[in-house]
Amino acid sequence: MPPPDMFPEPVSADPPPAAGRAFLTQSWLDLAFLHWAVDPGAVAGLLPAGTRPDTLDGVTYVGLVAFRMHRVGWFGLPGVPYLGSFPETNVRLYSVDAHGRRGVVFRSLDASRLIPVAVGRAAFRLPYVWSRMEVRRKDDTVTYTSRRRWPGPAGAHSRIAIRIGEPVEDPSGLEHFLTARWGMHNVFLGRSRYLPNAHPRWPLHRAELLHCDENLVTAAGLPAPAGDPVSVLYSPGVPVRFTRPPRRPGGVPTP
Repeated sequence: MPPPDMFPEPVSADPPPAAGRAFLTQSWLDLAFLHWAVDPGAVAGLLPAGTRPDTLDGVTYVGLVAFRMHRVGWFGLPGVPYLGSFPETNVRLYSVDAHGRRGVVFRSLDASRLIPVAVGRAAFRLPYVWSRMEVRRKDDTVTYTSRRRWPGPAGAHSRIAIRIGEPVEDPSGLEHFLTARWGMHNVFLGRSRYLPNAHPRWPLHRAELLHCDENLVTAAGLPAPAGDPVSVLYSPGVPVRFTRPPRRPGGVPTP
C-alpha cells in the first residue's frame, strides 16, 4: 500500500489555512471555465517531474479558462491599475504531487500586456504569451477573444461566448474538482515547485456556451478537444493571494 502522503488531499471548496504573508495579490474577474475530459495517459508526459495527473473517477480534464486579471500587486503594495489589469486565457491541466497537494499545471497563458508576459516568462518560467485580447459583456453574455502575437505559434487564437445562467447553489463534486485548486505546479530553475494560493469560495453560475472557436488547446501540445465541453461555468470572480512555497526539511522547497 502506498504511504499516506501519496494519497491526494481531499477536494475542498475552501482554501487551506494560509501560511505566511502574501507576496502577490490580484483579482480574477468575469471567468469562463470550459472543460473537456481526457485520458490521464494522454497528458501525463506534459506534467512536471514529481507530479501525476489528478483524476476523478479515473478521468482528468483539460481546462480553457478566460477571464480578466485585475490589479496585480506585490508585497502588500496596491494593485497596479494598468499594467496589472488585462485579459487572460489559459490552458491548464490538473496535477497532484507526492505530498498529495492538488494543483494546476499551465500549458499556456495568453495575456494582453507585454511587460507582465515578459516578467512571467523570465521570473517564474511560466508559459506566458503576448496576445491581442478583449473581454466584452452585454447583459448576460460575455465574449472573450484572443489572437497570439509573440512568441507564437502564429495563428493561435480563441473566441468564446457564453450566456450566464443561474447561480450554482450546490456545486457537484466535479465542479469543485475543476475549480477549487489551491496551488500550481511548475518547473523553476530545473526543479519542480509548488506555489500555493488562497481566495474565497468560488461564486459559480451555470453557463451556456454560445460559441467556441479556438486552437489554443492544440497549440499547447494537447489533443484536440473531442466534442462539446463536459462543463461550462461562469464566475464573477474572487480576490486572490499567493504565498511563498512551503519549505520541507532542509529548507528546500520540494514538488
